[in-house]
Parts: sequence; C-alpha cells; structure tokens
Amino acid sequence: MIPYGRQDINQQDINAVVDVLKSDFLTQGPQVPLFEQAVMNVCGAHYAVAVNSATSALHIACLALGLGKGDWLWTTPNTFVASANCGLYCGAQVDFVDIDPRTYNLCAKELEKKLIAAEKVGTLPKIVIPVHFSGQPCDMQAIHTLAKKYGFKVIEDASHAIGGKYQGEPIGNCHYSDITVFSFHPVKIITTAEGGMAVTNSPELAQKLDLLRSHGITRDTHLMTKPMDGPWYYQQVDLGFNYRMTDLQAALGVSQMQRLNAFVTKRHELAQRYDTLLKDLPVTLPWQHPDSYSGLHLYVIRLQLDKIDKTHLEVFEGLREAGILVNLHYIPVHMQPYYQEMGFEEGLFPQAEQYYKEAISIPMFPTLTEKQQDEVIAILGELLL
Repeated sequence: MIPYGRQDINQQDINAVVDVLKSDFLTQGPQVPLFEQAVMNVCGAHYAVAVNSATSALHIACLALGLGKGDWLWTTPNTFVASANCGLYCGAQVDFVDIDPRTYNLCAKELEKKLIAAEKVGTLPKIVIPVHFSGQPCDMQAIHTLAKKYGFKVIEDASHAIGGKYQGEPIGNCHYSDITVFSFHPVKIITTAEGGMAVTNSPELAQKLDLLRSHGITRDTHLMTKPMDGPWYYQQVDLGFNYRMTDLQAALGVSQMQRLNAFVTKRHELAQRYDTLLKDLPVTLPWQHPDSYSGLHLYVIRLQLDKIDKTHLEVFEGLREAGILVNLHYIPVHMQPYYQEMGFEEGLFPQAEQYYKEAISIPMFPTLTEKQQDEVIAILGELLL
C-alpha cells in the first residue's frame, strides 16, 4: 500500500518526545515557546501562538480580528471545511469565491468582482481567508490591495504551505495579511501529531490570540483589572478556550523543524520526477505560478476525461484497488449537505466544481521512493491508456 501522504519520524524526533516524557512538564512547559520561536525564525513573523490544531488557530484568529454576528467571512470552496466553519463558530455568515483554473486557489479577479457587487448591497466581508492550496501561495499582493480598498482583514490559511515562498519571501511573514495559520497534522509538511499555529506581526493580535487559546486567563498584571492577591493569582479577562498545544507535541515540532528544508526540497524533487513521468498521460499536471515556491503538500492531477474511456470514479477506485491510496482534495465546501441547507447549491462556483470532477491527489511525501513512484505511474498508465 502506498498512501497519498504520511509523516516522517526519525530517532531524533522520538528522543525529543521521550525527553519531555521524562521531564517535569508534559504541557505548559518550555517546548511550546521553543517551537513558536523555531517557526518565527523560518517564516519571519514577529509573534507566534501554537495551538492544538489549525482549526483552533483559524477560530481564534477570527475572534482576534473581531468577527461576530452580522459579519461576513469569505473563503474558497476548494478547501477543507475548517476554513469556512471558523466563521460559523463566531456567529458570522460565510460565502465563497471561485478558484483560479490553474492554481486552484481563490481567484483574485473573482474576488474583486464579488467585492464590487457586495459593496452595492452592503454585504462586504469582514474577513477573507485565502487558502494556499497544496502549498502554492495565493495571489496575496492582489488580495492585499483589495483588502485595503474594501476594508477587510486577511487570514492566510497556510495549512499546506510551511516552508514555501511567495515572491521570494517565506510564507507566514504576514506581509500581505493580518494573521497566517499553519497545520501540523501528520500528512502535512512537518507534524506535531495534531497541532496548529497562528503567526502575526501585530502585538495586539498576538496578545489576543494568546488569551483565547487558554480560557481567556492571564497572569500579566498589565491586563488585570486590579492588583494581584498573591503569587497564585490569575484573572479571566476574556472568554477563551482550551486550545493549548502540549510540550510533547511541541518537542516533536522543534525536532521536525530542523528538517523542514529537506522535506520541502525532497517534495520538489518528487514533483519534478512526476512532471517528467506523467507528461505523456492524459492528465493535467499541477501548474506553479512563477511568483511561488510551493510547500508541495499535495501533488494533484486532473483527468482529461474526454481522452480516456473511464470515469473519474473508475480511475480513482482502480488506483485504490491496486494499493495506491489516492485521495481527493477537496469536495467543494458549498456542496456539503450542511452548507446546502444554508442555500448553497451546485452551479454557484463552476471552476471549483469542474476541478472536483477531475482531480486526484496521488502519493506525495518525503520518504516516497522512486520505485513507489514508478508503481504509481505504471498503474495510472494501465488505467488511462
């Protein structure tokens, strides 16, 4: 069996976690700030707040930016549901912007059209969440320009993209956004088993994020409403959550960060080899914008269905039956039953819907061997030719 993605855990990673197990702090110890610093060092952001998942990071990012009832959040339909659900958690309404047909990211041109229309009826978004699908950054400069013109905040969902670059600068530097969110799920670029992080350049947002991840509780006297009763004292000054990352997870993250560049470099080598081996098959290969250096979390092909005698489902099932555990990223969010109950329906976002009918994520992870790649190509060739 060859999975579409998997973690790479070495002895150094294991030792790091075991060291924490033998220490005094399994949680709320020194490893979390070490991990936060390691990510800041790589992405160039000024502040980082580690949490237990990227979903939690998206939620508190929305809250930190003041999203609430009566507000709108817009994102792409081609994403995991968390990118949209975070708006609903805050009581806001959610809408979508169709994707660019080449990058599969939220399309800046479609965003501008939708903003022009929304301004006329008073439904401009408070927050837009562009998602760096598969690790390739969105057109952040264009989105940032629109944010300044129309007054919305930007959260980059970079769950797929740590280690990537936009215009030669690291993704996560928040040059064109208010907050950037990373994911450390096992199939992502690096892992903490489960985990996420929000990074920002704003001290006010960082302080808010920090409060929200841990019950809204503080021991900072500057945030308290009265003098401390004693060294035991703390105050709840906001309604927060238990979204903390453990030191076990953070230790794994610190160790994994030492191999981040190696992981991304290997993914690019694999992608280049796929590009060569797949060029004669009836599939559309991933396109990379010249402004981007992708984290390459995913390698997605699109079937040229008019050139083959099988359906999308038949090819997908044929690969899985042969032990190639491909996946599909993603079912457009607006096609989920929960969102269709809100009034969304097929036909609203045609590029995302067409993509869904043709896309297959084939295996992409750093320990994928050339022999395994050759097996993937051979089986694809049998199914498509």
